[in-house]
Amino acid sequence: MPAIAPKSVAATELRPWGSFTVLEEGSRYKIKRIEVKPGHRLSLQMHHHRSEHWIVVAGTAKVTCGEQEILLTANQSTYVPPCTTHRLENSGVIPLILIEVQNGEYLGEDDIVRFQDDYARTNQHQK
Repeated sequence: MPAIAPKSVAATELRPWGSFTVLEEGSRYKIKRIEVKPGHRLSLQMHHHRSEHWIVVAGTAKVTCGEQEILLTANQSTYVPPCTTHRLENSGVIPLILIEVQNGEYLGEDDIVRFQDDYARTNQHQK
């Protein structure tokens, strides 16, 4: 099977908590740069079709993954399995920057099940 060239996207999408930029997307993977503003957090959510690896570049990440809660700093990482409730939070005073690597059969933004959201978003296509 011939190799499929990755698709570079580099389009930034703004969210109430910060922003994300899709750096590259290929067959069964997507790489994002995520920036979370101080004092903000993403939805408590889950994905059916993908796992996520988070690598902290700057700041401190408060990560909820299932029943576990951990703090990660620069150069630390964690893994979020599919079908696992998770949340990313910046409880620090500087922007949290991380790289997210998604793997799975389907990587669409509509594969988000929200359980709680600080910005009153329903289960729509916003992370």
